[in-house]
Amino acid sequence: MKETEKIFISVVVPVFNEEENLPVLIPQLDKVLKQMEKPYEMIFVDDGSTDGSRKILKRLISQYPRIRILGLRTNCGETAAGAAGLKEARGEIIITMDADLQNDPNDIPRMIDYLKEYDMVTGWRQKREDSWIKRITSKIANGIRNWLTGETIRDSGCTFRAYRRECLQNLKLYKGMHRFMPTLVRMEGYKVIEIPIGHHPRKFGVSKYTTWNRMWRAFVDLLAVRWMKSRHIHYEIEERI
Repeated sequence: MKETEKIFISVVVPVFNEEENLPVLIPQLDKVLKQMEKPYEMIFVDDGSTDGSRKILKRLISQYPRIRILGLRTNCGETAAGAAGLKEARGEIIITMDADLQNDPNDIPRMIDYLKEYDMVTGWRQKREDSWIKRITSKIANGIRNWLTGETIRDSGCTFRAYRRECLQNLKLYKGMHRFMPTLVRMEGYKVIEIPIGHHPRKFGVSKYTTWNRMWRAFVDLLAVRWMKSRHIHYEIEERI
């Protein structure tokens, strides 16, 4: 893949210790993107994995030349890995998704189709295949987020999303902000829609984030976003002379 090639779709996938999932995900993802008949790239951001994830990615490049790899020196977290991938992405349309096989690449064409009318599409895991405690705590967390931010997003923790490139240009991301991307994009004046997507049980590996170790941090981040929203500058130019 030439660096000067014009890319239509960039898929950004943060990776942390997903060595068993990558050999399954990449063929599925590549097949879906090929069928769209548009130039594409798959950017995998290795977030300081301690297993064989990066070696597997390097090995698969020969078979899937549309792969690009960003290897972070240390584990920096999901927001940092995602931000690194977004910065490198060259596509007019950018997709973000997880590497754990719980997101279904077959949803990508439908998400992109919604970008004809909207600037961002965010997934709603309507039939979520996770433990009961994850489902309950997520429902409570989403209710609190919507109450404090005035949003109506049902699944802010879902990072399977599609963006028009321009709606990401002015965003400055901080740790934990990946949970609030719909709010941040709306604050910039863009249109966001949430749609149901498929969700699969995790087959390999374990979740890298437990319910309790992220709850307090997410609440602090929520207060920060609420402050940002309350102080956001809005203006409309009536005339230029």
